[in-house]
Amino acid sequence: AAAAGAGLLLAPEMFLTGYAIGDDIGRLAEPADGDSADAIAELAGRHGLAVVYGYPERDGDAVFNSAQLMSADGTRLANYRKTHLFGGFERDHFTPGEQPVVQAELNGLTVGILICYDVEFPENTRGHALAGTDLLLVPTALMHPFQFVAESLVPVRAFENQMYVAYANRVGREGELEFTGLSTLAGPDGITRARAGQSEELVLADVDPDLLAASREANPYLRDRRPGLYGALA
Repeated sequence: AAAAGAGLLLAPEMFLTGYAIGDDIGRLAEPADGDSADAIAELAGRHGLAVVYGYPERDGDAVFNSAQLMSADGTRLANYRKTHLFGGFERDHFTPGEQPVVQAELNGLTVGILICYDVEFPENTRGHALAGTDLLLVPTALMHPFQFVAESLVPVRAFENQMYVAYANRVGREGELEFTGLSTLAGPDGITRARAGQSEELVLADVDPDLLAASREANPYLRDRRPGLYGALA
């Protein structure tokens, strides 16, 4: 990725361990500043490349489905804990996070992190839009038959919230699960800037701050909101 000119590498959900690993989640979970974090920081610094990766995070007796951002010099910039857990498997093995918006500054952009199922809740992405997120990073483990999320929902989220959304999915089969791939970068105009297939692939695409600014000027969604009407939604 660094040799190809990338400034940021986004890896999938539970990248360090695999997703469908059952009770091994508890055994393999590590603190946010554990040995694996040190190894990723060393790799990031050696290659001059920021990295976002998914992993099971241990904090005392609790285990979270987390994603961490390392800067290109190996500094830990942000750690996000998945707030919306999908299915019985996740609810049996993880504690849900309680902080919906986690952000950091990276290369002149405000970047935010969600994980997989989180992006399917419009409130989560709108929270990031209102907090000024420019690029939303979404490590994911999307499985069949839900490929419409990557194909349709992610570009819509980018458009309705006027941000870039990068969605990095797992591929192949783990146990009974088959992941859809289709990793995506969607722009604030709702256009897919890059799309992977259904096998392992390094996808490269640019985030253009000028396009982001022009799109936000032209699109009135956030300006035309009427928050006073939305209280009943909560």
